[in-house]
Amino acid sequence: MTSTSASSYDNADLGAVSTGRANRVSAETKASSKTTELYVYVVAVLAVAVTALVVGDNGQGSHDPFSALDALRYITYLSIGYMIARGLAKCGSHDSQDAGDVR
Repeated sequence: MTSTSASSYDNADLGAVSTGRANRVSAETKASSKTTELYVYVVAVLAVAVTALVVGDNGQGSHDPFSALDALRYITYLSIGYMIARGLAKCGSHDSQDAGDVR
């Protein structure tokens, strides 16, 4: 005689395969290395660094219009923006539960 429990029905509803152990269902966002925002961030930081390196005083002793200090400032702004974007992406996605839990 075969018996089915309520948790196996819950697993079927969630699309999980029952393996005899408690499955963990999570609505977690993708890892940061799999998102385009990481690649855009890296490209933007490299663009700022290269621009700061290329734009200079041309060896004539004139004022540097885009100094290393400016580059660091913009890289800091990019970093803050990236952290905010990741935080917003993960906001509300921390809802995880065991597959057997009924809510």
